[in-house]
Amino acid sequence: TLDITCRRAPCFVKFSEMEEMVNLEAEINEVQPLLFRTIGSTLQFYFIGKKCEILQDMNRHLEAILKEKRALRKRLIKHRCQDSLPIEATFHKRIVELLTEAVTFIEKLESHLESVRSIPQIPHMMSNMDTTLSKTQVLMIELEELTEQILKWEELQKEVYSN
Repeated sequence: TLDITCRRAPCFVKFSEMEEMVNLEAEINEVQPLLFRTIGSTLQFYFIGKKCEILQDMNRHLEAILKEKRALRKRLIKHRCQDSLPIEATFHKRIVELLTEAVTFIEKLESHLESVRSIPQIPHMMSNMDTTLSKTQVLMIELEELTEQILKWEELQKEVYSN
């Protein structure tokens, strides 16, 4: 009876509220680690599931790339020169014309490429041409002198025979 009367008295109401709060805090402190562990494991499973999805997507992408790589290798290994292209008969004349134009284009391309390759050698070739030109001019002068000497000798010979 003392306990019952004590609790109903207004002065002990505050103590009973404080006691209830302490009991609730103790209960929360007991449940809180368990709650954090379950939340942590739930979040961990969630993120593991997300990572697993990302890895599966990446795996599918890599498998598709490998399939394409295999198909590309097969296409590259296969000899194409033995395959014949189906061309309608109405286009045969055009194909022949196209092939002749392609051959002439390739021939011209080779000559143009040779011209382009020789561009760095042009200064050297020009200096060679200059030296050749100067040598030719010297030879021309010598030839003119020699021609004059021959003509003089011929005149002397004519004079000698005429006398």
